[in-house]
Formats: sequence, C-alpha cells, structure tokens
Amino acid sequence: MTAEHDAGKTGDLIVNIADARAHELGQGTTIRLLRYSEETGDWVLWVEMQPGATFAPHWHLGHGQYFVTKGELIYDVGSAPAGTYGYEPIGSRHSEARCEQVTEYLFMGHGAVAFTDAQGEVRFILNHEFLRDLSKGALVADISNEGADDALAAA
Repeated sequence: MTAEHDAGKTGDLIVNIADARAHELGQGTTIRLLRYSEETGDWVLWVEMQPGATFAPHWHLGHGQYFVTKGELIYDVGSAPAGTYGYEPIGSRHSEARCEQVTEYLFMGHGAVAFTDAQGEVRFILNHEFLRDLSKGALVADISNEGADDALAAA
C-alpha cells in the first residue's frame, strides 16, 4: 500500500485498489471503498467474497451496476460468472446473493440499498453516508444472512 486515499475526494480521482483499505462486511465479504459522493450519493466498491459468503435480502433504492472479474456471483435473477456485467434497477429486490468460489467484482451504486431481515424489516441502509462512516471506523456492519441479529454497531 502506497498511501491510503480519500474516497470522498471531489474532482478527478485515480485509485489503486492496493491503496484502498479493506473493510470486512460479514462472514467472507470484504470491500474496498474506491469512491463515494456527498453530492450525488454514488459510490464504488471493489468486493471480494470467499466461498459460502452471502448477502442478506435487500432492495435497491437506487440502481446499481457491477462487473465480475473472478469467480461467480449467484443470486435470484441468475448467475454472473467472471466477465459478466450486471444491472440492477431501482426497486430490484433480492432474497440472497452468494458465491461458491472466490469471487471479485466492481460494484457501482447509484443511491441506497436497504438490507432487511427475514420478516422484511430494514436492518440498515447501505449508502454513501454508511460507507463514509465505515471508512472512518465509526461503525461495523454485517451484510450476510448470518449477521441478521447484529447487523450494525458503533465501532
């Protein structure tokens, strides 16, 4: 790592993944926050998932896009192996996302994602403010199905 970058920086930005600190978001999922915007609510993540890692049920309050570079992301709309681009429109609801092998992808969020429990109640909102606070060490979160009971806590 050469120098940790400021993911909330305005203006031009060039980020090497090695310069973005890894944040664990539950069992087997690590993100690297590349960018978030206070102006637009957009955010960009590098996501690394280990075999068996899951994302809990969630719905997109803003659209999202991703590109898988390694492994395979599996969720209720299908399979996204390496080399796959995916688009998730506003209002998309997913009961679970998971992987069975080491999986890496770039995710570009354009607004919030609401993570829910089994009853459909909101556990927490993942948005640019959530990611800003996570990057500053102000909270710890678990987006996996296994973390439903202790999804969000102050660090």
